[in-house]
Amino acid sequence: MDYLQGLNPQQRAAAEQINGPVMIIAGAGSGKTRVITYRVAHLIHTGVDPFNILVLTFTNKAAKEMRERISKVVGPEAKNIWMGTFHSVFAKILRVEATKIGYPSNFTIYDTDDSKSVLRAILKEMNLDDKLYAPNYVYGRISAAKNNLVSWSEYQQNEQIQADDFSNGRGHLGKVYEMYAQRCFKSGAMDFDDLLFQTNRLLKEHTDVLYKYQNKFKYLMVDEYQDTNFSQYLIVKKLAAINENLCVVGDDAQSIYAFRGANIQNILNFEKDYPDLKVFKLEQNYRSTQNIVNVANSIISNNKEQLKKNVFSEKDHGDKIKVIRAYSDNEEGKTIAEAIMQDRSTKGMKWNDFAILYRTNAQSRSMEEGLRKLNIPYKIYGGLSFYQRKEIKDLIAYFRLTFNPNDEEALKRVINYPKRAIGDTTVDRIILAAGQNDTTLWEIVKEPAKYIDGRSTAAVATFSTLIQSFQVIAQTLSAYDAALHIAQHSGLLKDLYEDKSVEGLNRYENIQELLNGIKEFSEREDIEERGLDIFMQDVALLTNDDNDKNPNADTVSLMTIHASKGLEFPQVYVVGLEENLFPSQMSLNSRTDLEEERRLFYVAVTRAESKLTISYATSRFKFGTLINCEPSRFLDEIDAQYLELDFKAKQQTGNPFFDDDRKAWNRNSDTFSKPKAAASPTPAKVKTTSLLAKAHVPSAGFAPSDTSNLQVGMEVEHERFGYGKVINLEGNKPDIKATIFFKEIGNKQLLLKFAKLRIVE
Repeated sequence: MDYLQGLNPQQRAAAEQINGPVMIIAGAGSGKTRVITYRVAHLIHTGVDPFNILVLTFTNKAAKEMRERISKVVGPEAKNIWMGTFHSVFAKILRVEATKIGYPSNFTIYDTDDSKSVLRAILKEMNLDDKLYAPNYVYGRISAAKNNLVSWSEYQQNEQIQADDFSNGRGHLGKVYEMYAQRCFKSGAMDFDDLLFQTNRLLKEHTDVLYKYQNKFKYLMVDEYQDTNFSQYLIVKKLAAINENLCVVGDDAQSIYAFRGANIQNILNFEKDYPDLKVFKLEQNYRSTQNIVNVANSIISNNKEQLKKNVFSEKDHGDKIKVIRAYSDNEEGKTIAEAIMQDRSTKGMKWNDFAILYRTNAQSRSMEEGLRKLNIPYKIYGGLSFYQRKEIKDLIAYFRLTFNPNDEEALKRVINYPKRAIGDTTVDRIILAAGQNDTTLWEIVKEPAKYIDGRSTAAVATFSTLIQSFQVIAQTLSAYDAALHIAQHSGLLKDLYEDKSVEGLNRYENIQELLNGIKEFSEREDIEERGLDIFMQDVALLTNDDNDKNPNADTVSLMTIHASKGLEFPQVYVVGLEENLFPSQMSLNSRTDLEEERRLFYVAVTRAESKLTISYATSRFKFGTLINCEPSRFLDEIDAQYLELDFKAKQQTGNPFFDDDRKAWNRNSDTFSKPKAAASPTPAKVKTTSLLAKAHVPSAGFAPSDTSNLQVGMEVEHERFGYGKVINLEGNKPDIKATIFFKEIGNKQLLLKFAKLRIVE
């Protein structure tokens, strides 16, 4: 039992509870991975066969880290645990069982680009407007249907779904879904959602298969359970139905993926499914200072839907959380860059100790500009994945076609790349012939003279012979040797080598890097199957979080808050805390959406280890127009005793961030309401210690004036900035900008059509 001595009492109790349903509520920085690791190790030490343990994660990176940690405790037996992402584990099962539901065992896995390419072809065939039926929208609609286990036939028969589609002018969506599903099936392909959708179908339609895996997986663990969707929930519930040795680990306060189907109710209602559930709460945060933890707690306490826990830290109190107020988004970027530069030089830190987190990708522009001006190296995460680059996808398409010649997307991608005199007209003839003869494109390509005429028939036949030769090679050579042979004999390597431009050189080097990766894969000793087809499956199942985020690269990290989940940094800057930006304007229609935005803020705050800085701008360009911004309501939810301001503010009672020029937020409903008449404040609502009080109390009966005839020299009153004098006017109606000198804050430039000014008579 020595291996459990490093756990705190709560962690150890969770690790030792191996039988029956268990829920581990793991607060941010509470050592969740450590507990999962030692719980699995403890299962094996108590005699459970590793082959009977299933551990499901959301990233390959998490699975790899856990397996490595477990192997240090239990040795080589860790290799026998079924551990991986939902998609990778169930793809593995489907490889064995797919023929039972009509798919070949060598089915192709379509990535998002492949799926959208199929949809674009269908929309073109149906003569549908690709603006109304945008491929992104259609793909998202089909994905949501599959995640809710709605097949194309059920989609077409559901009156509510059909009514929604017709009311949106997209009445053909059901037919598009049908054609998409049939096209994928015909190509022997599944998209990411199919890996779960078809697993559910398999377990539902074939009770023998369900019984087989229920008995195989006697112990199940699910990481990040708050991120599961309905489809994942149902698979887990079915597999655990016999033994009920199910352990789920997660934190409802970090549920931030509703936009991709995650359902927080899965973790909130877990006890309803398993009344004899044992619950363990990991509440000690080992990552962050006390001040940061206290701020996070004060934020999340405003959510109604949550599993209560008392997260605490035994680290030092640390710095107070600094709040930066900038007059523009550009000034915000400049101020943060200067702060990073100063802390690095005075505290002896590295660039990679700093991270800047934002709500939307568009916010990176002003941050990048500020960093570039000071020559601070940075890296933006969430850019184009290595495996999404054209040249990589081209070569992988050859690999896919080698193992599954019915893969129509792969065939269309490479049939004339490198160029081999098979133009678009010939490809259209092949597609037409396949449709007329109710067969696959590959059947036409194998015998082109039988189905199509023209000078390119010989070229098509040559291409067919080439692919068939690759099929033989792939069965006889190692993964690397087969890949190299295909790269060379397809002509792709030669084509890239002959392009001597900088871009061409980069593309050639990328192909070499891919081949290096395959070489490394083919020499791995920790896996049994090392064929090129297995390598392709691993690539197809890479998650967004698996891209190399090299923690040792000495650059400042820039990323969206969604991308930051699971990461940590000594210093974190959370920027753009403004209404309609964070929380997003799209989240203000319901409490459910608003609470998800608050959880997102909680995630951002808890990425910080030693220092947290929050910033907002009072003006920001949006669609080319400068708009006035209001500070986020989330700032007002932070207890003022933990904050340090970089701007002057009067200490008085009242709402610290909310100004009177904003409509009152009715916290008891999910709607905006008109400001109510002033009432005597109740003690519970007044923060007498607030540092962030109103800078100006507007005059009684304040009402904005008509400023269409505003002139230089006039005196005005602004609800927030107070009294000032107009010193300059520029631009033409309706975009006239006024420069006004305010007594409290100095010069400020306002766009008159948005500014609320009272002309002082």
